[in-house]
Amino acid sequence: MEKIIEKINEIIDELRPFLNLEGGDITFIKYDDGYVYVKLSGACAMCNYQDITLKENIESYLMQEIPEIKGVINVSL
Repeated sequence: MEKIIEKINEIIDELRPFLNLEGGDITFIKYDDGYVYVKLSGACAMCNYQDITLKENIESYLMQEIPEIKGVINVSL
């Protein structure tokens, strides 16, 4: 599981600059039972397109790179 978490963090680090360009950010929270929990913040937290960003960009890329991932969940802390 450590290797999966390491790879998740690498991918999130690759995606972060694209979110930063729009004033947003992403934080990895945890990986549990095949699901990646993240927190979208900044402009992403209030964007009307956050679900699209999460599902079509972040989730699809993570699932493509790491087959064990079942989905990505945005949490608000």
